[in-house]
Amino acid sequence: MTGFRTLLYKELLRFWKVGFQTLAAPILTALLYLLVFTHVLEGRVEVFPGVGYTAFLIPGLAMMSLLQNAFSNSSSSLIQSKITGNIIFMLLPPLSHAEFYWAFIAAAVVRGVAVGTGVFVAALVLVDVPLVHPLWALAFAVAGGGILGALGLVAGIWADKFDQLAAFQNFVIVPLTFLSGVFYSIHSLPPFWQRVSHLNPFFYMIDGFRYGFFGVSDIAPTTSFVIVAGCFVVLSAIALSMIRRGWKLRG
Repeated sequence: MTGFRTLLYKELLRFWKVGFQTLAAPILTALLYLLVFTHVLEGRVEVFPGVGYTAFLIPGLAMMSLLQNAFSNSSSSLIQSKITGNIIFMLLPPLSHAEFYWAFIAAAVVRGVAVGTGVFVAALVLVDVPLVHPLWALAFAVAGGGILGALGLVAGIWADKFDQLAAFQNFVIVPLTFLSGVFYSIHSLPPFWQRVSHLNPFFYMIDGFRYGFFGVSDIAPTTSFVIVAGCFVVLSAIALSMIRRGWKLRG
């Protein structure tokens, strides 16, 4: 596992050295969302009984930030390595495809959880948010970060330039996260759009993560976690297959 530890250290150091951009900036962005939506909707919307809209919104924003930054970490690192040509230094050493995969996933989870935690802690200045089931919250945070880290690997391998990666993020990742129940409960939607929301895997990550805070959710947390775990297994299999074959990695 020496190769895994070395590559993981490299990936962690990569985002830590530019922490103002990779950690502070997304936390600030999430807080701006929180301030705007709180100003407009607090006192007018109550999603769960006894839970104010600001408190409801905080876990959703924390998880949204976690997912987007986990994806960004693995995808941007890989596409930069491909474009600059230094990916050869990861392919030449005797690294197994599993070590390669898990190093990127672990770094993506660490960055995602760091940003999500930062959003949550900073938002506590506005309102106290309970943490009824911390293990559920942690499980969905790690699983969600793993899924987006794997999806970032898939996107980073597939893309040949930054424009393609940006298109993937703008037309796939951003819509799925914004339409996953971050800002609302799906029970407030018409029946058709509720059914559509159930097709969005991001919804189960957000809803399960929010259950860890309030003990209330739109879907049973065990059901959500089974779906989330299944998505992680499928995406991991795809990413590992691409790495093993060296598709778009070995020139």
